[in-house]
Amino acid sequence: MHHFITGVAGFIGSHLADNLLADGHRVSGMDDFSLGQREFLGGARATGKFHLVDGDCSSLDNVRDALSVVSAWGGAPDMIWHMAANSDIAAGSMDASIDFNRTLLTTFAVTEAARAAGVQAMAFASSSAVYGERDDLLTEDSGPLLPISNYGAAKLAGEGLVSAAAESFLKNAWIFRFPNVVGPRPTHGVIFNFCRRLAQDPSRLDVLGDGKQEKAYLHVSELIGALRFICSRANDKRNVFNIGPQGSGTRVSFIAENTVAAMAPKAHIVYGSADRGWIGDVPRFRYSAKKLAQLGWQPALSSDAAVLRAITEIAAAVRS
Repeated sequence: MHHFITGVAGFIGSHLADNLLADGHRVSGMDDFSLGQREFLGGARATGKFHLVDGDCSSLDNVRDALSVVSAWGGAPDMIWHMAANSDIAAGSMDASIDFNRTLLTTFAVTEAARAAGVQAMAFASSSAVYGERDDLLTEDSGPLLPISNYGAAKLAGEGLVSAAAESFLKNAWIFRFPNVVGPRPTHGVIFNFCRRLAQDPSRLDVLGDGKQEKAYLHVSELIGALRFICSRANDKRNVFNIGPQGSGTRVSFIAENTVAAMAPKAHIVYGSADRGWIGDVPRFRYSAKKLAQLGWQPALSSDAAVLRAITEIAAAVRS
């Protein structure tokens, strides 16, 4: 099969590309390198079964052109994985145009270009942020969905665009609501930020919020496994899945303490007073992955274990 990935040079996109290539698929992708890194694609390029198009996928013309180029290279894509989006939720909460352009317009452009190219299968990287701030257990049929960040709002609107595309031209659509994903090749995120701050100043770590924020974390290797598993087993017209670990999440204080232990054991941790890190941050939620477990997949790592593995990986990369 030929798979086309938007945001292919990013954290998740590059891992997905490597996984698909390892299984013998042809993979093409598009990235504007605003966050993605060319070195993340070194392994993909070495296979001879990968084709990259540089470009901003918020432009419909750009995505149409990219699909034309990759179709000439490897035939029309059998499936599109739309991974590209703004990942700086705090910045998007201060400037709504960021998520409008980088999270919502990208989804519009990709779905419309898919229609023109005759692609009939699409997977969309959505987020737990679509649920907003809730006290109940977050299941795929929870509602109403009232996101509190522009990022969450744009992802929810993107889900709507993909759902509508499933009614008109897609044979299958998969909507994945990600938790916090951690692991090697990060371009953002709490562990990455903590490691960089400690590399710059090993005496002190300032933490946004009081450290009591608690969320579910999943290692990127297990996320990719879940994506591939769901697409092989769930074949409805619309398939919506939470992806995450079962059980409790991980506190920011746990992440701070273990990152300090790995990077700068003598550092003093300074917490803020607020219950969240920024406007639009959901400080805690309870995430249900029961639907995915019933399909037959569960992660091997708990949220805490995923965080500890990622701290080791990211700390080593930052120090090198």
